[in-house]
Amino acid sequence: MSTYTTYNQVGKKEDVSDIISNISPFATPCIAMFKDEKVSARTFSFLEDSLADSAVNAVVEGADASMATLTDATERTNNTQIMSKAFQVSATADAVATYGRAKETAHQLAKKLKEIKKDYERAMVGVEQAAVAGNATTARKMTSLLNQISTAVDAGSNATDALTESKLLVAGQTAYDNGSDVDTFMIKPADAQIVAGFSAASGRNREISQGKTLVNAIDLYVSPYGEYRVVLNRELKTTHALLIDPTMFKTCTLRPFTRTLLAKNGDSDRHHIVGEVSCKHTNFGDSVKITGLS
Repeated sequence: MSTYTTYNQVGKKEDVSDIISNISPFATPCIAMFKDEKVSARTFSFLEDSLADSAVNAVVEGADASMATLTDATERTNNTQIMSKAFQVSATADAVATYGRAKETAHQLAKKLKEIKKDYERAMVGVEQAAVAGNATTARKMTSLLNQISTAVDAGSNATDALTESKLLVAGQTAYDNGSDVDTFMIKPADAQIVAGFSAASGRNREISQGKTLVNAIDLYVSPYGEYRVVLNRELKTTHALLIDPTMFKTCTLRPFTRTLLAKNGDSDRHHIVGEVSCKHTNFGDSVKITGLS
């Protein structure tokens, strides 16, 4: 008599994990670090100013007052940019039992919100984008933060060069001389290995504990000009590194992101997520960007 096995069995229950794994990166350091500010117009303005350079300041006894020449503040502007995602889910897709999510609509909504945050981060630091006023056929665009940092240090004499500690120090000195209180060094993931290698420079000691964990990373870099927290950003333009003071940057919101259920035109639901946002660097002379990186 033959043995009955699962190879002959009909109606076996499937074994599907009730967890959906998503490894797509969605961290957005700039959105997390910068404070948000409400704006009330699609084109908004802000002012920046600076002090006169130090000079010899001595007057004779009894001298008349000498009136200084005053300078106006500089007006800066930026546009808001409309960002949106739309998706459509059939009624049946929400009704059937699924693994890893209670309803398909909720799962897709969470994905689209993360995708919009990535798009927003990229618009700020992933592209060198000039403002576009827009019209009935052209989408309005904001000026990226990369275009709002006026102080730049070239990585080297070639078209592109690797990040070096010496260039970080040049950027740090430049920021210090300009009066910037920078404390964050933002880099692309590939440059994290270079920064970790700073500790291996000749004449430099590194403290190794007796534990079983091997650490090959630098989270805080202490320079002659201040301490810099090292932050990785997957969306940062690969030719750039930023030495910034996060308190000098703002995300700006004209319309917060909301989800609207569009009119039904069949056996499905159509969802539209839309918001209108921008960004600003409160003083373009603050912070430093290292450009021309390989």
